Amino acid sequence: MHKKILIGLLVVLVIMQFIRPERNTATAESATDIRTKYTVPDDVNRILQKACNDCHSNNTVYPWYSNIQPIGWWLQNHVKEGKAELNFSEFAAYTNKKAAHKMEEVVEMVEKGEMPLESYTIAHKDAKLTNEEKATLVTWAKALHMQIKAMPAE
Repeated sequence: MHKKILIGLLVVLVIMQFIRPERNTATAESATDIRTKYTVPDDVNRILQKACNDCHSNNTVYPWYSNIQPIGWWLQNHVKEGKAELNFSEFAAYTNKKAAHKMEEVVEMVEKGEMPLESYTIAHKDAKLTNEEKATLVTWAKALHMQIKAMPAE
């Protein structure tokens, strides 16, 4: 009986490997990328690339283990949720009100240490932000928030 259950589980695991989620990989920079409308200094861009863009842009760099199901499904769900919350590849298409609010949220999440997610930084050690990087990101997000708030409502 146990042998049949183990064989059945093994068969299910093998079949699962053929059901793959769609990849979040853009072939070109989006026309609505945040950098097309707002200034993103090089140091901030580096921080966004290493700690934010895998879940908050249209271009995820997938680790090798994303090819193993159900881990790949779980990762893709995180990416989907992250992009729904904030997508730097679509940021220039946001209304001024929404963009300003998103920058407020960036400040809040980084200051509270809620972003990047701990589950992400465990596997991506370089994504863990130093105090200096947090300060750089927060300063930029606050300044951008004020800049956007000063723009006329759309």
